[in-house]
Amino acid sequence: METKMVSKAKRLHFILIPLMAQGHLIPMVDISKILARQGNIITIVSTPQNASRFAKTVERATSESSLQINVVTFPIAYKEFGLPENCETLDTLPSKDLLRKFYDAVDKIQEPLERFLERQEIPPSCIISDKCLYWTSRTAKARTSRFLQTQSLSIPEMPHKVEIAGSQLPGAFRKLENMDDVREKMCESESEAFGVIVNSFHKLEPGYAEAYAKAIKKKVWFVGPVSLCNDRMVDLFDRGNNCNIAINGIEDGEFLRRRIRIQELAVKAREAVEVKGSSSSNVSLFIQDVFENLISNRKV
Repeated sequence: METKMVSKAKRLHFILIPLMAQGHLIPMVDISKILARQGNIITIVSTPQNASRFAKTVERATSESSLQINVVTFPIAYKEFGLPENCETLDTLPSKDLLRKFYDAVDKIQEPLERFLERQEIPPSCIISDKCLYWTSRTAKARTSRFLQTQSLSIPEMPHKVEIAGSQLPGAFRKLENMDDVREKMCESESEAFGVIVNSFHKLEPGYAEAYAKAIKKKVWFVGPVSLCNDRMVDLFDRGNNCNIAINGIEDGEFLRRRIRIQELAVKAREAVEVKGSSSSNVSLFIQDVFENLISNRKV
């Protein structure tokens, strides 16, 4: 993929802070490559264990494509909060009963991260964080704008009628002991963000980006599928905790229909991320919005 050259005056410094979980970490790494290819500076904030899961793909991006992607790590104080040794990611958490302790331990990253940001020669222009990391809104207030990275949409007044049973709700919407105040902080933090980046594309969910933006009264950029920024299979496999995937070889009628549908969506997805495609255009628009917001704040 082409890498754009921009003047130093327009070069932005994006700070990406993913939640320590597979499904959150992988798209953030892809987003870092997409933004870096536009000539921007990227810093990914993580923990040593999580950083090791994407180290190879970042190393290739920086050495072979000369992308400016930096990784800074902060260890989690697992002993202080009664977590198992080296428990730095949600998939290594042995029990949901430890979820609150895990979030409390992750919160401790805020202070050393802020000291790190204050020492940067090129100050951060924008923080892209997971909405679960509510403290990043405080970090961003005195330094830059903050954008949320999200994986799905769950809003009222959708373009189509959607009914979801309580048993189908993801864990973030279920009652968990000692987590009510954490969720309230997440909601408050989400309301303070400047906008939301969504790992999807318009032709997959027509009308939803507009409906979502109207519902939350913020800007929304559909920039996906961000995984298509990877030109080689090795980059896809080096973005997380490698695992074996079992494939059912039985090809019944339903399976074939689904495969045809997937192939149709794959074509539309590729069109979205190509030059002048909807997602590609949204990436450019997002960068322009960050730049304009940065200039506007400097004038205040």
